[in-house]
Amino acid sequence: MDQKTKKRPKSTDYTSDYKAGQDNVQILGMDVNNPVFTTSAVAIIAFIAFALIFPGQAKEWMVGARGWSIESFDWLFMMGGNIFVLFCLALILLPVGKVRLGGADSRPEFSTISWFSMLFAAGMGIGLMFWSVAEPVAYYTDWWGTPLNVEPNTAEARDAAMGAVMFHWGLHPWAIYGVVALALAFFSFNKGLPLTIRSAFYPLLGERCWGPIGHVIDIIAVIATIFGLATSLGLGASQAAGGLNVLFGIENNITTQIGIIIVVTSIAVLSVMRGLDGGVKVLSNINMIMAGLLVLFVAIFGSLIGFFGNLVETTVAYGEYLIPLSNWIGRDDTKFYEGWTVFYWAWWISWSPFVGMFIARVSKGRTVREFMTAVLVVPTIVSIIWMSAFGGNALDQVQGEIGQLAGGLGDVSSAMFQMLENLPLATITSLIAITLVLVFFITSSDSGSLVIDSITAGGKVETPVPQRIFWATMVGLIAGVLLFGGGSEALSSLQAGAVTTGLPFTVILLLMCVSIYKGLRSELY
Repeated sequence: MDQKTKKRPKSTDYTSDYKAGQDNVQILGMDVNNPVFTTSAVAIIAFIAFALIFPGQAKEWMVGARGWSIESFDWLFMMGGNIFVLFCLALILLPVGKVRLGGADSRPEFSTISWFSMLFAAGMGIGLMFWSVAEPVAYYTDWWGTPLNVEPNTAEARDAAMGAVMFHWGLHPWAIYGVVALALAFFSFNKGLPLTIRSAFYPLLGERCWGPIGHVIDIIAVIATIFGLATSLGLGASQAAGGLNVLFGIENNITTQIGIIIVVTSIAVLSVMRGLDGGVKVLSNINMIMAGLLVLFVAIFGSLIGFFGNLVETTVAYGEYLIPLSNWIGRDDTKFYEGWTVFYWAWWISWSPFVGMFIARVSKGRTVREFMTAVLVVPTIVSIIWMSAFGGNALDQVQGEIGQLAGGLGDVSSAMFQMLENLPLATITSLIAITLVLVFFITSSDSGSLVIDSITAGGKVETPVPQRIFWATMVGLIAGVLLFGGGSEALSSLQAGAVTTGLPFTVILLLMCVSIYKGLRSELY
């Protein structure tokens, strides 16, 4: 049926005869939605070329855009993060929670363990490895502001550090992921719409979501996703290089980091060619086993009694600081909440199309209540355990003036390895940590490439191999040019990319909440 002759359905009918890939064209052996793929690809390639030719100018523009986004819209990021948490909790409690993704007779395609492994590895992997030691130490020692301006290097600073760490890695990020994931899963599995971001707006836009407005939504999603991915991959490369420096004396410089990106991107390309079951699922399960063994080792050998004490401390501190840190009105710790919290919310939001769509693809058969409980609560519990082991142990070393961390936070990318040096079998555990970072790197790259590929293919899940290779390569290139352009301030450059692209997608997510509720209600009434 010609798009112009389609009639918008009744307000309670959210089904459509539009099919995934209906408007696709063939370009160089690739099956793509022309406006979305072409615009996204041209914009990204142009950015890569500009950043390579004029790295200084590119860095200046990116950092300037980040500063404007934070100064002008910090309230939007903060308010949005709170709304997403409340919305997800409401869905667990409301009657719509009994709606099953895929219909009443649908059953899960993956085991609970494999399901959780995939969503957790995609959602947090590299970030947890990079920041689990560096972040609490930074807050405790006032490396870049302290939460609520508490006095650094005090007992109160320790509680505030662990509370703030969990604030950034607990309910808020997973609520952001949950909103996108539920929208995509519901409208795809229950309503038969293409698995792409624009489908989530069918209750609000009707058939117009297949036109120019929908193209813009998907293009913003692609660009936000690729910069969010590049931020994580850049952090992963710098941390792996930091580990190699600690273990083997290999200099942690831009050459080493880009070399790591090239090697890992090549492996990711091979993995992405194998698809979801053959590549991502296997790597995610390996990741979770290795991560579990590493956190168990740190908990036991860092002092098992100390770990349980840190576990209680972290949980209590999270509850104590959750509300104060959620507020942004009248706060005088601007350096902290703009430099850390707003960056994190923007980073999670820029990641949300990738993580959300990936979670949606593996969550068919779950009820909304089961889905939201797992996506929201279970990762928060795991993050508390992880941060208590790594972050708590790191703070114990700082306070006990043990090892290199006794002097505070130096090279951020080496912080975890400096902590492991003070535990038994340091060389072995550091090698495991490096391997874990690299496998998380590969998992994020190939699963992210599959998601971007689906968006630019009009929602089609099975696409030609050249498309998967193209996007896996683009992710690696973006990460490389951000590191190259940032130079000694690579972290700032990576953050700038995430914040700038996360801003417009925040508005899209807020509208998505309205669309989700309208859609779920139509399933019940």
